[in-house]
Amino acid sequence: MSQNQKDLLGLGRLEYLQALVTEFQVTESSEAKEQVLANLANFAYDPKNYEYFRQLKILDLFLDMLTEDNETLVEFALGGLCNLCLDKINKDYILEAGGVTTVVNCLSSSNEETVLSAVTTLMYLTTPQSRQQITSLPVIACMQRFSLSSNRRLRNLATIFLEDYCTPQQVEEARNQTRHTAVGIPLPKE
Repeated sequence: MSQNQKDLLGLGRLEYLQALVTEFQVTESSEAKEQVLANLANFAYDPKNYEYFRQLKILDLFLDMLTEDNETLVEFALGGLCNLCLDKINKDYILEAGGVTTVVNCLSSSNEETVLSAVTTLMYLTTPQSRQQITSLPVIACMQRFSLSSNRRLRNLATIFLEDYCTPQQVEEARNQTRHTAVGIPLPKE
């Protein structure tokens, strides 16, 4: 823990989170950015922090980080969003900000944790309004591939996605479509 982070422990919750966001914005160190984003993702578990996260625009920070080249930043940002999106206000915000497309793009990550968080986040973001986008044929085809993975966690999550979020007709249509096309999304590294 850096001296700066030790100094932050004496602050109130909002001030501490604000200090983390500021540290993330001003630091030049990739390692420090990763550590701060990991801390923010961990704080996203606590519903007491949701209002502060909205106030400090941390949801936007997480969404912005999903397109970074640094896989660790993407992993932590997606983990943070996954933790936040069970809250209805946060879910609505993520959906309105176009988060589904960005999360779907994370399905092609080579980072296993990122892919697991992406699948889980898509399940959490499913609403009657977002279902069509989340259960599009390319996503279902991707989940079908993941359901064949040797990685038990990924296989189980993908199977739940297919069984609980997709209709049998959608699954069959995706299966028929992939028989005739090459699917370019690689499985994550284990």
